[in-house]
Amino acid sequence: MMKFLETYILPYAARLGGQRHLIAIRDTFVGMLAITMVGSFAVLFNNIGELIKPYGTMMKAIFGENWTMLGGDIWWGTMAFMSIFAVFGIAYKLSKSYGDDGFEAMLVSGASFFVLIPQVAQVEGLKNPVWGLMQNKYFGATALFTAIIIAIIATEIFTRLSRVKRLEIKLPDGVPPAVARSFARLIPGMGTVFIMGLIGLVFRMMTNGEYFNDWLSRVLVEPLSGAVDSLPFAILVTLLIHLFWSVGLHGDNILEGIKTPLLTKLGTDNINLYKDHVTDMDKYHIYAGSFADAFVNLGGSGATLGLLVAFMLMARKRQKQLVAIAAPPGLFQINEPVIFGVPIVLNPLFLIPFIATPVILTTVSYLAIQSHLVYPVVANIPWVTPVGIGGWLATGGHISGAILSLVNFGISIAIYIPFVILQGRLESKRQQTQTVPQSKDTFSV
Repeated sequence: MMKFLETYILPYAARLGGQRHLIAIRDTFVGMLAITMVGSFAVLFNNIGELIKPYGTMMKAIFGENWTMLGGDIWWGTMAFMSIFAVFGIAYKLSKSYGDDGFEAMLVSGASFFVLIPQVAQVEGLKNPVWGLMQNKYFGATALFTAIIIAIIATEIFTRLSRVKRLEIKLPDGVPPAVARSFARLIPGMGTVFIMGLIGLVFRMMTNGEYFNDWLSRVLVEPLSGAVDSLPFAILVTLLIHLFWSVGLHGDNILEGIKTPLLTKLGTDNINLYKDHVTDMDKYHIYAGSFADAFVNLGGSGATLGLLVAFMLMARKRQKQLVAIAAPPGLFQINEPVIFGVPIVLNPLFLIPFIATPVILTTVSYLAIQSHLVYPVVANIPWVTPVGIGGWLATGGHISGAILSLVNFGISIAIYIPFVILQGRLESKRQQTQTVPQSKDTFSV
């Protein structure tokens, strides 16, 4: 199995992990963590007043009936404009990967995004659409895939046009560098925006006036969201991540550029439903947002906090020394000391529970939410949130989330214990076979 992974998976995984466009997407969403976190927690704190009545009554008594306005304003300034942040971030990171400073590419891509957004909107009570109004669905998570595609295409066009020497405008040496640099990119920037606008116009002519974002949502995003929010897809992603880890590659980082936009979009949909106090659980997505951080990655990839507890209960002195070192970071989902210290990487014995445990936890968690035993994920949580607390926060302060997280933790311990016992027996057997009596003709120095 190790030889197969090294021969057929490792080269392609390394190449995928180094793909510049996926890296730009990954780094952008990582950079947006502060924005998405504060937006989701603002929604959480607003809605927790409905869940915990004394808290809501106290907030009303202190700040008045409109005490939720602050949370609403924070949501509006963060979650409602995710696509805008994504366009600027991806363009900047992708341009930097080509050796550019990224500033002009970021602005040009942002302009291209706005060029392709409908300029009119229907207002209730008016017969004709009003020009100059833009619907917020073109700025939030609904337009996230549109933002990614436009940022990549616009940056690629701008970068290639910038390399054409004939399009560069050179100013005298006495001109300040910032001004000279702006004029040097003037024609490529104008050309990129013009090309993107022309593409949008031709696209609308070919689709009877349908804008690119609306077409993409209808043809790709909606069907893809249904496929992503499924148990087979959740298991597939979990399996791939841990297969990459098994050969020493950071599975989450490799798949980040693919899975993060998908899960972020579904997670933001849940947050928006929660903000609007939607009580129909069937409208919420199951595999969304911080699902894995809350219920699967308990102690990090492979749910290795369960392995540390199994070592404490069953292992010998050497493993308990490892527990003393690895437990503090493991409580906050940092488990490189376990993965490379046990080791788990390229270790056939522990790779079995390392891969099987998160797959089982993913299945249990998905079915628990699907059956409405556990509230769905409605808030983004930091990936370093400890076991139990993460489940509670991710489900909007519902105790069912904390219980599921702790139950999964118990399952992980139960799965790892037999393998820890087996390792102890194998080590004992190995020590016995290596203990050979010295011959009479043998002497030691």
